[in-house]
Amino acid sequence: PEPTMKLQDRYAVDFIVETLMGEESGTITLCALGPLTNIALALIREPRIAPRIKEIVLMGGGFFEGGNVTPTAEFNIYVDPQAADVVFKSGIPIVMMPLDVTHKALTTAKRTQTFRALGTKVGTATAEMLEFFERFDEEKYGTDGGPLHDPCVIAYLLKPDLFKGRNCNVSVETASELTMGMTVIDWWGVTKRPKNAMVMRDIDHDGFFALLVERLGRL
Repeated sequence: PEPTMKLQDRYAVDFIVETLMGEESGTITLCALGPLTNIALALIREPRIAPRIKEIVLMGGGFFEGGNVTPTAEFNIYVDPQAADVVFKSGIPIVMMPLDVTHKALTTAKRTQTFRALGTKVGTATAEMLEFFERFDEEKYGTDGGPLHDPCVIAYLLKPDLFKGRNCNVSVETASELTMGMTVIDWWGVTKRPKNAMVMRDIDHDGFFALLVERLGRL
C-alpha cells in the first residue's frame, strides 16, 4: 500500500534533538535498525540529550559470529564506525542485538508457512518477502531460512525475557584497515574497560516467532 505519511521536511537529527528535549527525561527509547549516523550527530550537536534517553536498543555488530560485510564487521557498524564509536562511548544504556543472536532467529520454511497460513494480506505479504530474501541467506550461510535481524529490537521491547546476554564493554574499531567496524566485545571481562552495553547472545527462537505471528495476526 501507498504510505499514509508524507515525506518529512525536517532533518532527522533536528527531529531527534527536539523530541528528546521536548519530552520528559527518561521516557524515550531509541530503536536503531540501521547505521548510527543520525544518533551520533544528534549527540554531537546537543550533548544534553544523552542523559535524557532512557536507552538505545540497536541491531548491529557481531563477535562470535564475525561479520557479514567483512570477516569482522556487520553492515550497520561498518558503514559508519565513527558514529557507532560515539554512541557506545556516550554513557547511554545500550542493548545490543548482534549477529550472534539474530543468526539464531531463522525463517525456516515451516515458520514462513505459518505466516502464510494466517490467510490475510499481511500474512501473505510477509511470507512472500521472507521467501524472496531468504534464498540469498540460505546460500550464504547454508541454513534453513535466513536470519531476521531488525525485528529482534522490537521483540525485545515487547518481551525482553525472550533474550539472554550479559553486560560487556563494547569498543568499535575505527582505525584498522583489516578490522574496520569490528565491535570488540569483552565477553569474558579480560579488560578493565567499563561495561557499556547489554550484549544479547541467545534467543528463544520459537517464542520469538510465536510473538511475530501473534502480532502480525492482529493486522
